[in-house]
Amino acid sequence: MVAEAVVTALRALAERRPDEVTLLDGLADAELDGWPVRVPEAVRVVLRAVGGVTAGGTTYAFGPSGRPPRIRSAAEDATWALRPDGKVLTGTGGEPAADWGPVLTVGRADEYAFTVEAPDFLPWLEDLARRLAEEFPRDRTAPSSGAAVQDLRRAVRRGRRGSGRGTRRARRQGHSLLDVVDLGNPPGCPCAISWEPYFTLDGATADTGGSDVDYRLVAGGRALLLENDVSGDLLGRPVRRHRVPEDAPDVAVSRLRELARRFPRLVTLTEGTRDTEIDRWPVAVPADARTVVRAFGEVRVAGVPVLQLAPGEPWQRVEPALHRLIGGDGTYWPLARVSYGPYSTSLAHVRIDPATGRWGYVVSVPADAGELRDERELVLLAESLTALLLDVARIVEEAAERAAASGSDPVSLVLGASRWFTPNTGEPWTRSVPVEEWTGDTDLLRAEAAAFPPGSHAAGLRDSPVPTDLCFYRAESWRWGRTRDRLRFLGGGEVVVAVAEAGDQLRPKTC
Repeated sequence: MVAEAVVTALRALAERRPDEVTLLDGLADAELDGWPVRVPEAVRVVLRAVGGVTAGGTTYAFGPSGRPPRIRSAAEDATWALRPDGKVLTGTGGEPAADWGPVLTVGRADEYAFTVEAPDFLPWLEDLARRLAEEFPRDRTAPSSGAAVQDLRRAVRRGRRGSGRGTRRARRQGHSLLDVVDLGNPPGCPCAISWEPYFTLDGATADTGGSDVDYRLVAGGRALLLENDVSGDLLGRPVRRHRVPEDAPDVAVSRLRELARRFPRLVTLTEGTRDTEIDRWPVAVPADARTVVRAFGEVRVAGVPVLQLAPGEPWQRVEPALHRLIGGDGTYWPLARVSYGPYSTSLAHVRIDPATGRWGYVVSVPADAGELRDERELVLLAESLTALLLDVARIVEEAAERAAASGSDPVSLVLGASRWFTPNTGEPWTRSVPVEEWTGDTDLLRAEAAAFPPGSHAAGLRDSPVPTDLCFYRAESWRWGRTRDRLRFLGGGEVVVAVAEAGDQLRPKTC
């Protein structure tokens, strides 16, 4: 049996080289039974005899050994660290199995290099014993087999990250900056994982201190989750977003109504608008948006800006200068006036494609025309009004769940997850480019953007995460001094252009 053979090999090695190899004490079954993860019998055979190995200054601790368990996630998807520095991991959860595994090694933190060392714990331990027995142990830093590429088709549902400047962790697995690496059938071991982070500047980000990656094994170690925590950094590659289902309007309505029933202190809904009234609105209201505005006139969630779906509030009459800057009549529908601090306000609104009447992306821009004119910026809040409501519903559900488990105030948890309603507060930045770069592009929206005057800048939001900041002035090619008289939203907000007036004198960006 492999387990007994491994124990025999380790003991013989420790006896032969006592100054170099030390075995940690084994663990009793009573202790193993108290662990937050299941310990298969084959693994118990090893752990009863050997709790770990120290060799060449490196310690492999197979169990807690009197210290708190090194668990990186919930018990059903637990990741166990086999080295105190967390550089060797194995999955221990999932379906009942005869072994733990696979076993991964993690390279330098700033390189995000991962290697599948063995399909299971016992084969890895057997190989470790063989390598330690060699007079000159083999270098295992260069995997000998092909690369396993992340499988983005295995998408888990998108979640929303935390908020504010600095480090913000993913609240739930599945946000659009998450990659899933399928480890169920690696091409061989050791096996390198081909992967790169989404952000561009790593520890020295452009604004707010540091982007990072949180990695963990799930599904009993059969999948590796790589969660990018991008804090005020520019995106280096496109992302894939979860598709909003066709029945999303009905789902959003039912979930919000259920939340209002269960948590009346958190969620308040007002009566919706009749079709005869909707037909008199100054914009066309397609079927998906109509389902929502029929149901609710106003969505009030403690900790989230009030979403005003029907007209009538004074702030919805946008001042003429801002109205012109963001597109004019028939191209947007105001949803919320958002306060961030004592001096900053933003206007959250749905972009409307004037050619088709389709209600598109939900964005937020500075509510002061002078501020927006000086610093062209916005934040993408959602792919649609319905998607925004689903996000709000999810935030409430998660806050209520966490508050019940921890005794926290759910309102504070909701507030902490929804600060992305205002631009430039630490979300990842989508890059903009001079429109000239898109000349001759086969994509219709990019080609339309390329027709604007030279000096205009454009950015596509279709392959950006949600939320994302778009700060035009962050582009290296941006030049201060040119008059940019408006923002243009193409395709319902899928492409955004900061339009330049022709013939202006330019001066280089100085900040």
